[in-house]
Amino acid sequence: MTQTSAADDYLMRVLLVDDQAIIGEAVRRALSREPNLEFRYCNESTQAIEVASEFKPTVILQDLVMPGSDGLTLLRQYRDHPSTRDIPVIVLSTKEEPAIKSEAFALGANDYLIKLPDAIELIARIRHHSKAYMNQLQRDAAYRALHDTQCKLMETNAELQRLTHVDGLTGLSNRRYFDEYMAAQWKLATRERQSFALLMIDVDNFKRYNDTYGHLAGDEVLKSVATAMKNSFLRPTDLPARFGGEEFVVILPNTPQDVVRQLGERVRSSVEQLRIPHSGSTSGAHLTISVGGASTIPSGDQPFLPLLETADAALYEAKESGKNRVVVNDHDAQPAPAKA
Repeated sequence: MTQTSAADDYLMRVLLVDDQAIIGEAVRRALSREPNLEFRYCNESTQAIEVASEFKPTVILQDLVMPGSDGLTLLRQYRDHPSTRDIPVIVLSTKEEPAIKSEAFALGANDYLIKLPDAIELIARIRHHSKAYMNQLQRDAAYRALHDTQCKLMETNAELQRLTHVDGLTGLSNRRYFDEYMAAQWKLATRERQSFALLMIDVDNFKRYNDTYGHLAGDEVLKSVATAMKNSFLRPTDLPARFGGEEFVVILPNTPQDVVRQLGERVRSSVEQLRIPHSGSTSGAHLTISVGGASTIPSGDQPFLPLLETADAALYEAKESGKNRVVVNDHDAQPAPAKA
């Protein structure tokens, strides 16, 4: 048994646009015994686009000469209108005129027949152009579906990539992304001979806070500190990240030392103004943070780890000198002090 494709089983819709009712009836009769075919007749050229948009034909049979508008003008209108732009058009003419035939094809006609054509030929042309049009629609639909699937896949991959870079608790960048971003920005600063700075941030007396209020409350504190950091570092190149536990870090490309100190004070003050009660604190009645910073202008093959150590040493100094304060060291001016 011969198998037929889906394109052979679709419903053909034929729209005839012709001002002569006798032609309309003749075409209707010629197509009446054809299965899977609907026929619509339009005798007004001014209504052709509206009827085609509503009927959605797979082929338009267009008379070349009509009162009020010739077939070539309608052909232009079909190709300019979004609902009929791609529908095959078979031009019907009373005679073979090479110049008009050439113009019709130039304007987008798909075929040219002398009316009235033999019924067998007419049906064959209609079937051929309808099948090609429906195949095109199917390809376009498949392409759109593929494109939508690809877009969704790209969005999913982008979200997965984002999630691999984000700390699940605080929403800040995680340690993995910090390492990647640090390496990239350090190379850029080395190449451009730009200043480069880091801030290390630690929640004061955090263990005491957990012991007093519980770990769930401690998690909420870390979220609050993260929010304060997001609101304090607003440049696109600034990267606040969770370094580990209650410790955070901020990458500040192209930032001079005096600005580093100002930014450190901003985030320290922002957390202090949250006025989160902390009865177990040794540095006041509310939760605070200590901030250590360091800046440098990298050169040559200088690694970035010493800058991180200098910032960490500055943080240690801030903790040892009373907490709730900012200490910023010039990495180039002194070696990083060792922790006690």
